[in-house]
Amino acid sequence: MAKRDYYEVLGVARDADEKQLKSAYRKLAMKYHPDQNQGNPEAEAQFKEVGEAYGILCDANKRAAYDRYGHAAFENGGPGGNPFGQGGGNPEDIFQDLFSQVFGAGGFGGGRRRGGPQRGADLRYDLEITLAEAYFGKDETIHVPQAVPCKPCSGTGAAQGSTPEQCDMCDGHGRVRAQQGFFTMERTCPRCSGKGKVIRKPCKECGGAGQVREERQLSVKIPAGVESGMRIRLSGEGEAGTAGGGKGDLYIFVDVVEHDIFERDGPNLYCRAPVPMATAALGGEIEIPTIDGGRARVAIPEGAQTGRKLRLRNKGMPSVRSSAQTGDLYVEMFVETPQNLSARQKEILREFCDCSGADCHPESEGFLGRIKRFWNGHEDEKHPN
Repeated sequence: MAKRDYYEVLGVARDADEKQLKSAYRKLAMKYHPDQNQGNPEAEAQFKEVGEAYGILCDANKRAAYDRYGHAAFENGGPGGNPFGQGGGNPEDIFQDLFSQVFGAGGFGGGRRRGGPQRGADLRYDLEITLAEAYFGKDETIHVPQAVPCKPCSGTGAAQGSTPEQCDMCDGHGRVRAQQGFFTMERTCPRCSGKGKVIRKPCKECGGAGQVREERQLSVKIPAGVESGMRIRLSGEGEAGTAGGGKGDLYIFVDVVEHDIFERDGPNLYCRAPVPMATAALGGEIEIPTIDGGRARVAIPEGAQTGRKLRLRNKGMPSVRSSAQTGDLYVEMFVETPQNLSARQKEILREFCDCSGADCHPESEGFLGRIKRFWNGHEDEKHPN
């Protein structure tokens, strides 16, 4: 089957710049990555096609050759060239790890160089906890599906009694080279898929992959004061490596769910509390909860107004970086207007209004004064002397 045009594979115009190429590749690589499409051969094929297209177009020299000769530039040595895949020592890996070019080494799903030991992929686990759990910290048990070495073949992928053999096409380098005019092109060995070895008798348990997937149970300590977006790294708890490579890491991303009473801003907590009108006028106390499950009494000053904040020291969240530091709890008051009044209550309020003066409502009196000045100024503009 004829290969598709590389620009068509990435969905970009032929004059696309490096930034557009990288953006297109990033989206497609994440979409078709094998970790996201396990058991889907079509996605795997598309992932390889996308990687091949980007590997050519992101290199100025290869892109120039492709624009001039098309796919012929990289097949059978290209025009005027002769392919060779034997000898020559260990050539520079021109096609190294496409993921590393885009995401950087060590990122999630990050770089895997073909051939030789390969470090296992890093894994991500999303963990939801409550605000109270974030306050106290907790020991959490999680179950993580991951690839582990196949026991029957000890991770080699070869059936018992046999071993992987050196690829005779690339002499174990995992790469084959071809001369293209002034350029020397290099690509993954098609016979061994870049591993440098081939398995004649694959293991029945893993099908030659050298790995099987299983669910592992891990205990994780969530520190007190953890915030949403923080991550906890468990070294060596990621995917198993291949060909003797080390394990990847497991990153646990914490999400603290919203609380129905408290709002959090870093180490500080905020709570909005209703205050009866009489308490706000005369002063008094109200009781509010604290995040540790306790109770605190808050003194309401006489004449308190809606929006006033009262601070309770050291009643916020602990700092994840220092056990000696604790945030504060801020209580914002809103004065509650009484409803469903009885006849007697209404009578008392009317008596209060009748005997109230400007001193009782300074804000209202000040506002009315500003209104009068505004109206008077407006009349003066309409009727100048």
